[in-house]
Amino acid sequence: MPVTGQIRDSLYDLIPVAQPEIALINTSAFLRLERIQQLGFVSRVWPGARHARYEHSLGVLHLARLAIEHLRRLPDGAIITDEDARAIAAAALLHDIGHYPFSHAIEELGPPVLTHEEVGTRIILGDEIAPVLEREWRVDPERVARFIYPGSEPLPPVDKLLRGILSGALDVDKLDYLPRDAAGCRVPYGGVDYQRLIGSLRIATVDGVERIVVSDKGVSPLHSLINARQEMFDNVYWHHTNRACMAMLLRAIQEGLIVGAIDAGELTRHDDASLLALLSRAAMPESTRRLTTALRDRRIHKRAVEISPRAGDLHSRLGELFFDPAKRRQVELAMVNRLSVRTGQPVRDEAILIDIPKPEKWRTDVWVTFDTPPVGFEPLMPWRDVVGLADDDFKRYEEHRRLIRLVVEEPLRAIVRADWEAILLPSLDEVG
Repeated sequence: MPVTGQIRDSLYDLIPVAQPEIALINTSAFLRLERIQQLGFVSRVWPGARHARYEHSLGVLHLARLAIEHLRRLPDGAIITDEDARAIAAAALLHDIGHYPFSHAIEELGPPVLTHEEVGTRIILGDEIAPVLEREWRVDPERVARFIYPGSEPLPPVDKLLRGILSGALDVDKLDYLPRDAAGCRVPYGGVDYQRLIGSLRIATVDGVERIVVSDKGVSPLHSLINARQEMFDNVYWHHTNRACMAMLLRAIQEGLIVGAIDAGELTRHDDASLLALLSRAAMPESTRRLTTALRDRRIHKRAVEISPRAGDLHSRLGELFFDPAKRRQVELAMVNRLSVRTGQPVRDEAILIDIPKPEKWRTDVWVTFDTPPVGFEPLMPWRDVVGLADDDFKRYEEHRRLIRLVVEEPLRAIVRADWEAILLPSLDEVG
């Protein structure tokens, strides 16, 4: 596609764009991303971290195009046609089109709240985006949508190959957001040599299937990518203030959904500001309005107790509540009742919340190819055999660092910290 303009980006300097890309960028669905902070409430800790999903999506488009251009120059790259390249580039630009405001917390509520990938599919196939893809990009919207959310049907071989650019251990999504988030926070954790990693991409046949692999030059930058992700979770994404805000938002929306004041289907039509306005309406439950006001006024719940995986069964029982938000709410309400009895004073329903970070998936299912393998190596090997590290090694670090917290309204912090066992343990048993 002929370049018609350039966008100046904080990471890549200039991102060239053509008319088809401008047509998508100018849709209302894409422009909504300009009003959704990439890092949710992290800017409460690092005020400079206010970059939006808009520029992240542009960055993912840029990296995807670089990856595709590189792959097509390889001897095996002829299998990627012009239409293939357009389709995966469109998917890269639209990969977050269905994202909820304030990062990922809302999705943790589960049904009727859909994943942002499922929502994105509906938006791509809708009346605004699909005609642009057909007219300007000359691609099938269904195909673009399936790159983002494949569903249960297997992808054709070429699409399965290309999807590895967007989703997996090597994906350009992480390759953009980690350095971008680190730069926004001004922390030294997200550095990755994206040019070297993209330059190391190859196409190889693994177990009879064409896959994107890396040459031996990609081993170190891939390791940096994985380490950057661990460090950003540890220091930024799981920061206690950000996580307390997420717990407050999740509970505020949960209360609205329970009484029917919120339609789950409308949540991804909102941006950060309009969602808070929605949650402030008189029709919302009192607890939702109180939590929303507290978020706006920076009266954030404080961590009273942190529970590490070394707590054994307690950490496991609390961790299971991540997958059952309704049960987590019951435990929170039971704790409130016990705290009210112990203080002899009424305690608001939302005064104690349980923050449970999502268990992360650590994927190292990457293969490495060698032109001249060292003695003892094969020309094509799993990355884990090349470096001696596997998914479980990275998962083990995450499991030791993933803390579950009781976060409470500040006046109650001291009593909850002192009496947490008498408040929490019977409440867990009561709910079952």
